Amino acid sequence: MRRVAVAFKVAAWMGTLAVVLAGAARAADEYAYDGVHSSISFRARHLDISWIHGRFNKAEGKFTIDRQDPTKSKFELKISADSVDTGNPARDEHLRQPDYFDTKQFPTIDFKSTSTKPIDGGYEVTGDFTLHGVTKKVTLVLKGGKEIEFNKKKIVAFATELKVKRSDYGFDKSQIGLIGDEAEILIDCEGVRN
Repeated sequence: MRRVAVAFKVAAWMGTLAVVLAGAARAADEYAYDGVHSSISFRARHLDISWIHGRFNKAEGKFTIDRQDPTKSKFELKISADSVDTGNPARDEHLRQPDYFDTKQFPTIDFKSTSTKPIDGGYEVTGDFTLHGVTKKVTLVLKGGKEIEFNKKKIVAFATELKVKRSDYGFDKSQIGLIGDEAEILIDCEGVRN
């Protein structure tokens, strides 16, 4: 009888340990980029007197958020360069050519985090940003990160801005001046928990 009681206690303890370990393993939540409720837009100077605005209509990505240890959180985004859209089909086709995005040779614009630090209201994320075949280290301030439930889905959202110099990424220098060297990229994205 005593052996049965001991065996029962051991089994109960093992069950509790399994639940605790499962909870620890579940510390990180993965979210898939929601293209319907996200937006990636940009603007650049035209002849240094006005702004050209545009967006990228296709992207994919994921966020892995570890709320117990935020430094283990990871962020990835892949933008289809060919989906550039400035509201002018002729200009968009020109932007896809080798003197601009060269989308046949460089089909995507990518970001992949290498380190994450929690900050007030979000995360400071450093990672590899690849544009036009050139990869550079950038640091993004991601505002947001609060999870909500909507329509039985767990959703998280972030917003950030990034300024890049096209001359740093191998763009045709003869075109810098017509369209300014610096471009501003604005990213607002939602992720749905898998």
